[in-house]
Amino acid sequence: MNITHASFVTLPVADQDRALAFYTDVLGFEVRADRQVGPMRWLQVAPRGAQTVFTLSGPGMGDFTPGSARGIMLVTADVDADCARLAAAGVEVNGPDEAPWGRTAGFRDLDGNALMLLTEKEGF
Repeated sequence: MNITHASFVTLPVADQDRALAFYTDVLGFEVRADRQVGPMRWLQVAPRGAQTVFTLSGPGMGDFTPGSARGIMLVTADVDADCARLAAAGVEVNGPDEAPWGRTAGFRDLDGNALMLLTEKEGF
């Protein structure tokens, strides 16, 4: 096998503009692609410097249900500070909590896609 990385993760959303505002304004992601591809809008965002991007998949872009993505772990240098920023933006945050692999917290985007924040434990 010669796999090197994941290219993108699909986040099904009901409204791409609303999702774009959340991922850029609240999470601080940058836009990597925003173009029309036939009748669809190809919209991708990512944390600054990240190799893997998130495709904000709107209606008509496959058999996806908005809010159905789960188990997406975002690594952060400071989960506590990021939780405070999310809460200040009106996002409900569960945690942070201690886990054997680090400090974690969960939240959902505006469509209900479940994401986690993780500050990794050194050496884990």
